[in-house]
Amino acid sequence: MQVVQRVFVSGKVQNIGFRDWSVRRARDFGVSGWVRNLRDGRVELLVAGEEEAVDGMVEAVREGPEKARIDNVEARTDTERAPKGFTKRFTA
Repeated sequence: MQVVQRVFVSGKVQNIGFRDWSVRRARDFGVSGWVRNLRDGRVELLVAGEEEAVDGMVEAVREGPEKARIDNVEARTDTERAPKGFTKRFTA
């Protein structure tokens, strides 16, 4: 079953390669969507795909890349259509 999750990650998540890491992990899980930095210091992701794959991606985000410090992850169901593939977007 296809699902879409919008994920907000706070902590030390900018200027450490979080977006590039997210793109690589998304490819590993076979999910589509995007990742971008937010001006308030968080990172936002839109993750779409099979439920198991999306759940796996969200769990990976809870750990983050080696240099990250994850303080909070908020994931919620969303209805936005994800693009094909998984891309890195500009700061919003």
